[in-house]
Amino acid sequence: MAGSSRRQGAVRRSGTKKGMVVGSGGQRRKGLEGKGPTPKASDRPNHKAYKQKRPAGRKASGRPAPRRKTGGTEVVAGRNPVVEALRAGIPVSTMYVAGRIESDDRVREALTIAANRGLAVLETPRTELDRITDGAAHQGLAIQVPPYDYAHPNDLVDTGQDGPALVVALDGITDPRNLGAIIRSVAAFGGSGVVVPSRRSVGMTASAWKTSAGAAARVRVAQAGNLTRALEDYRKQGLFVVGLDMDGDVELPGLELATEPLVVVVGSEGKGLSRLVRETCDQVVSIPMASGTESLNAGIAAGVALYEVARRREHA
Repeated sequence: MAGSSRRQGAVRRSGTKKGMVVGSGGQRRKGLEGKGPTPKASDRPNHKAYKQKRPAGRKASGRPAPRRKTGGTEVVAGRNPVVEALRAGIPVSTMYVAGRIESDDRVREALTIAANRGLAVLETPRTELDRITDGAAHQGLAIQVPPYDYAHPNDLVDTGQDGPALVVALDGITDPRNLGAIIRSVAAFGGSGVVVPSRRSVGMTASAWKTSAGAAARVRVAQAGNLTRALEDYRKQGLFVVGLDMDGDVELPGLELATEPLVVVVGSEGKGLSRLVRETCDQVVSIPMASGTESLNAGIAAGVALYEVARRREHA
């Protein structure tokens, strides 16, 4: 009984035959081939070095990275920024300190200020601190600034202060350092507050607090949904609206309205006053400057105007 055809279970089905069968198509051979040299760490999307190589604020796809929503809060990261913010008296809800942080003079000063002010201090893993600061160079230290409690524009008129009202309104100002400088000038020259639009305008950020050098704790900032309408409401309440512009009709030393209840509107350094705001003003005033100087920084221009108003009121 040669062969295996008679063995139990060795049955050849009909219609089949030995010979060529469908192969793998070379798939197994391709699987054995090499894939080339290992890419550099900075070229692998899932590697930390790749993320560090990317331009700040952009995803690998080239589209802008979405801003992390914080519910109106702001996070200040880095040892120097945190210490400077605490020195300026910026309101802070929480301080984050990385675990096993290497302490230096800045860290010790930040912890001392936090302890004296009774701030909440949380020891946080570095990975969590990376997430909280959105990947910023936090150096193991960060603070969270709560949302600013804006006033209503009408609250700046009924302040009970002596003398005529003096309010500053900002039109198109987007730099928080200008806002901080203007708040400082308002405090120095007897103003009652600052009005900012709610859209396309600077807000009370940590940078504005810091630049104000503590004046933001004494000067209220109001937010207006529509600046033109807010200025019209001021006029109905008896205030005069004066706009600062290099092409003004009156030069600042000749401002006769300085002794009246006043709203001083400061436009952006580049575009100046917007059309609707300019049309709402009772007067548009320019600051005389030496030839060759095109314009002043918005914060400086506001300070000069407020000084002149305070000087004229004192000698009225």
